[in-house]
Amino acid sequence: MFQIGYKRGKYDCCVYSRTFNDGHMIILMLYVADMLIACRDMSKINELKGMSNSEFDMKDLGTAKKILRMEIKRDREIGGCIFLKGKYIEKVLEKFNMVNVKPVSTPLASHFNLSAKQSLSTEANKEK
Repeated sequence: MFQIGYKRGKYDCCVYSRTFNDGHMIILMLYVADMLIACRDMSKINELKGMSNSEFDMKDLGTAKKILRMEIKRDREIGGCIFLKGKYIEKVLEKFNMVNVKPVSTPLASHFNLSAKQSLSTEANKEK
């Protein structure tokens, strides 16, 4: 990826991106054997697929509907995607027989009181 001008993501080593001279950006997400490509310019996606296919044995599954157990919904009005994990969470709850548990807004017990005073105060502690 580096040889063809892609940079690895600062916060996630599985994400690569490249900005082209025309201002378009392509984002490639790799996780084991799954790949997701996002770009507004379909020709750039097809070009990347062609290069990747010449290097690896790949199967094009078309427009992504799921990745890493997340559903992908495209919203053309906002020009983006929404990632949903609801169905996966339901399956996990079923597996552990927790479908009918009481939902809470936070996993902490109600008697816990968190405040900014409890946060780390020195740079050394924050670094550690």
